[in-house]
Amino acid sequence: MAAVADAAPQDAQDAQGGQSGRQGEGGGSTAPLAPRARLWPSLCAVYRAQLSRARVARIPLLFVATFQSLGIMVLLRGVVDGGAEARAVVAGSSVLVVAFVALNLLAQYFGQLRAGGGLDHYATLPVPAASVVLGAAAAYASFTAPGVVVTAVAGSVLFQLPMGGLWVLVAVIPLAGAALAGLGAALGLLAPRPELATLGGQLGMSAALLLGVLPAGGMPLPIQWARDLLPSTYGVEAFAHTFAAHTDWGVVVLDLGVCAAVGVLSLAVATRAYRWAATR
Repeated sequence: MAAVADAAPQDAQDAQGGQSGRQGEGGGSTAPLAPRARLWPSLCAVYRAQLSRARVARIPLLFVATFQSLGIMVLLRGVVDGGAEARAVVAGSSVLVVAFVALNLLAQYFGQLRAGGGLDHYATLPVPAASVVLGAAAAYASFTAPGVVVTAVAGSVLFQLPMGGLWVLVAVIPLAGAALAGLGAALGLLAPRPELATLGGQLGMSAALLLGVLPAGGMPLPIQWARDLLPSTYGVEAFAHTFAAHTDWGVVVLDLGVCAAVGVLSLAVATRAYRWAATR
């Protein structure tokens, strides 16, 4: 009797399992899926994969972005002597390297990924959508750090600006890179054709060039409003303040905080755009 009593719960469980299996075969219910991967391990995996994939192809383009910013500073050296205008030129040219890689190239990458069906591969993986966007954005933004540092040092020497605040680039590069990478990813994912994604990335980089590098003091008021809407503007402003004789660190922290908030917002928009594009 004891053996029968012990076997009864097991028989009931077997019967329950058989019933749920039959329900699954009949279409009434399905077997539970494996749990989705967590955000941080998924993000690290995507980041390493994108970094190794893009290393060979993106390094030459990083040199192009750096030389482009250096050339702009050399051209403006004959027009700008010093003061606030020189600080704006050096800070804007440094962040322009980030715009070229994180905005322009990332828009092209996601546009080609969507057109070639690469999003279908990512959609089948049990990883959060945010990890795909953040991993790719972080990989592209990582290539900008050497070019930004070289441009900032060269610009400081060219315009005779103090270099004591260059350490702020440790915060400016990831925050401006996140904001611009989110915008570039959203442009590439929402564009119906890869050609339009490339066009959007080029226009975004041109906006970063015209609105970020040129001093804002002499711009018309509507252009200044458009400049305030550009995600990288606050990173440029934070970096430019560090060249002053007496740096107002409260303003620097405020600009960096706004840049971080804009970066979170743009990456959230890019994540929504990824979900939309992956289910089309």
